[in-house]
Amino acid sequence: LMIREFKLKDIDAIAEELSTRICHPIVLFDGSMGMGKTTLINALCKQLDSIDPVSSPTFSLVNEYKTKEGKSIFHFDCYRLESPEEAYDFGAEEYLDSGSTCLIEWAERIHSLLPKEVHRIKLDYVDQNTRKIAFS
Repeated sequence: LMIREFKLKDIDAIAEELSTRICHPIVLFDGSMGMGKTTLINALCKQLDSIDPVSSPTFSLVNEYKTKEGKSIFHFDCYRLESPEEAYDFGAEEYLDSGSTCLIEWAERIHSLLPKEVHRIKLDYVDQNTRKIAFS
């Protein structure tokens, strides 16, 4: 478990540290709107050697980024899902079972599809330039 406050300008250093701690392919990102989940995922993808630009998959539900080694990183945004069944419709299970890194925002909406072994990253507001991060 890691809990600390950080300045948003230091997000790359936080992402670098997280990249050394991640040992499960499924990483859940919790935090209300505007906490910096997508920004952190962007920084984390750079640490994981993504060669593709990171953008929020709010409308596509899932984006795929390729790494320098040709591996896939999947970035989910489940905010618009009404039920776990909708996740089945876009093939969430195949992504989750692929062994590839899956970075998931609003994961509580597909809770029933998730494996037991996951990492959780929770972001909380401290002030305009500061967030608290909890990694487990």
